Amino acid sequence: MTDLLIGGMTCAACVARVEKKLNRVDGVSATVNLATGLARISHPPEVGVDLLVSTVERAGYTAQLPSPPLATGDEDEGGEDDGRERLVITAVLAVPVLLLSMVPALQFDYWQWLCFTLAGPVVVWSSSPFHARALSGLRHATATMDTLVSLGVIASYLWSVYALYFGGAGDPGMRMPFSWLPSAEGGTAHLYLEAAVGVPLFVLAGRYLEARAKRGTGSALRALAELGAKDVELKGSGERISVSALRTGQEFMVRPGEKAATDGVVTEGSSALDLSLVTGESTPVEVGPGFRVVGGAVNSGGLLVVRATAVGADTQLARITRLVTDAQAGKARIQRLADAVAGVFVPSIVTVAACVLGFWLGAGADPEAAVTAAVAVLVVACPCALGLATPTAFLAATGHGARLGVLIKDPGALERLRQVDSAVFDKTGTLTTGRMTLVETVVAEGRDATDVLRLAGAVEYGSEHPVGRALVAAARRQAGGEPLPETAGFRAVRGEGVHGRVEGREISVRSPRAARPLPDTLHEGLLRAEEAGHTAVVVEIDSRPVALLAVGDTLRPSSGAAVTKLKRLGIEPILVTGDGSAAAQAVARELGITTVHAGVSPEGKSELVASLRAEGRQVAVIGDGVNDAAALASADLGIAMGSGTDAAIGAADITLVREDMAAVVDAVLLTRRTLATIRANLVWAFGYNVVTVPLAATGWLNPMFAALAMSASSVLVVGNSLRLRADGPRPRRRPQAARRVPGRSAVRRGSDDLSLR
Repeated sequence: MTDLLIGGMTCAACVARVEKKLNRVDGVSATVNLATGLARISHPPEVGVDLLVSTVERAGYTAQLPSPPLATGDEDEGGEDDGRERLVITAVLAVPVLLLSMVPALQFDYWQWLCFTLAGPVVVWSSSPFHARALSGLRHATATMDTLVSLGVIASYLWSVYALYFGGAGDPGMRMPFSWLPSAEGGTAHLYLEAAVGVPLFVLAGRYLEARAKRGTGSALRALAELGAKDVELKGSGERISVSALRTGQEFMVRPGEKAATDGVVTEGSSALDLSLVTGESTPVEVGPGFRVVGGAVNSGGLLVVRATAVGADTQLARITRLVTDAQAGKARIQRLADAVAGVFVPSIVTVAACVLGFWLGAGADPEAAVTAAVAVLVVACPCALGLATPTAFLAATGHGARLGVLIKDPGALERLRQVDSAVFDKTGTLTTGRMTLVETVVAEGRDATDVLRLAGAVEYGSEHPVGRALVAAARRQAGGEPLPETAGFRAVRGEGVHGRVEGREISVRSPRAARPLPDTLHEGLLRAEEAGHTAVVVEIDSRPVALLAVGDTLRPSSGAAVTKLKRLGIEPILVTGDGSAAAQAVARELGITTVHAGVSPEGKSELVASLRAEGRQVAVIGDGVNDAAALASADLGIAMGSGTDAAIGAADITLVREDMAAVVDAVLLTRRTLATIRANLVWAFGYNVVTVPLAATGWLNPMFAALAMSASSVLVVGNSLRLRADGPRPRRRPQAARRVPGRSAVRRGSDDLSLR
């Protein structure tokens, strides 16, 4: 797969021509995006880049391998400056011509010759890009938007030359009243110098505004390219090196206010990281030794030492940028219809203009009226709006989605998400955090819960079991930063628990099956834990059961609200998990999900998706583990958690960068707004041409106003797409605390297997 940046395209007819030429090469399949100027080309190894570039050049355009996003943005800005200079000079020359032609009170003797002098540079120099591209198209037997503009300008100017030299319009005392319709006063031919300068002026202005608007739709990608740090300070040396020279395993400093240079793990220090620019989460995340850091995150607090775990193209920021780039280079099915129409649009308009000219001349109309109607047809037609209707909307949507933490692989994913009516949720790591947490502490009479947890955490400190890590984390939080007591004689017994001596007492943290008979208070707590699907352990001090600690998974804070909103949007939530029925049903009750499938294998998940689709449902699967990959791939739409496994992310159509179920709702809302915007764009693009071309053909539209309408058409389409950035869902503030909900006995990332202690 190769991407090429195509230069010289101005409308959807150009897109159709480039695609046609590339697809004629054996083994090549190409799609071209007008909004980005990118051609996405699939080709066999024997077809090299040089052949692809030469094929595009033979079609009359330029092609090159794309520069990095940051460099591309700089080039685009330079292009805008060149367009602005041409536009300003054209305006200085054209405005006096427009005023004198449209306001009879300003006309004086020989005014028409002043206008003729000012119009010359506009017709020749200002319009030279249109003439050059039209001539290039003629050499390649094709016609584009530039062909229409060039023909319109030349026809208007040549008619004015005829009127001045042979039609009596050059007389010193000639005055020309302005009218919407062509006319001839006293046998004097009407001048159309205002059309000859107005057409290039308005088209240049429209394309300048259009280019600025398109840069707005792609601003998210440039922002991503600018997020990364440029240099980094290595630990110990104080030396700052380029980020590109950083290697995996090296430790680097992240000072307050600095960006993390790359993905890594904190080895020293603690702080809060602002991830809003990377994942869309606006609440800073507290990190310390052992916590993961994402490149581009801003250090809001203390000094951190980080060990690099990924560099270059392997970082999360690079993957996000790559996904957004790939999505923006894609093309939706609905756009292919518009491109097919645009491919025959310009030749059809040229044919219509010739027929209009012949009809009016054949009907005995004044030649001036016939020429004017033909010129108006050429100028008013706008294939640009057709070509921009869909890609600009997708460009804005994918960029805004990246800021929301929703990464879309291709435009087709948005189209499929719009039709989804059933959402199949994995439980662990998706609706829940996938991390074990202490959810309940029950102590025997006369015992202090704080002291018991401190002792249990101390003896579990040497354990790597998920339950042990959860108890240690809870004990540390309770201690408020104070170190846990030392443990002597630590030993772990498989299937039973851990033992050790703390502060002179023998402490055991056991499975209830291995513990001695429990007091009634602890036994009641055990029953509650089993009913909720939690994992319970018994703490013994000097061989006497003194407490029961229940550990379980926790719901993501946003899961409940997300499920409720999806129901309101007409999407049925379905819970599917490999966990037992008790844990699954408890989660479902908490979230209000009525359809639950528990104890389902990875193959069973895929079979369930197939059965739902066989019922005629449009199914989305949301998961994070290896065991979800088959279901994600077989669904109509796969949505993977960004914290999940590479297998799940690779099989999904959409990746949620921020660990927030509200992102699913944001994706649905963004989709519906995007497709509504596309429909509005296409209705305008088709409707505009359906209405204005007949008006121009029948002589009811002045060529100058036809040029203004044509330019406004493209700007309105792009501007409507930009509304997706302003009116779409906003990045959300993450809730501060997770709810305690029924979980599982133990969690391993990417797995629903039970691992009883």
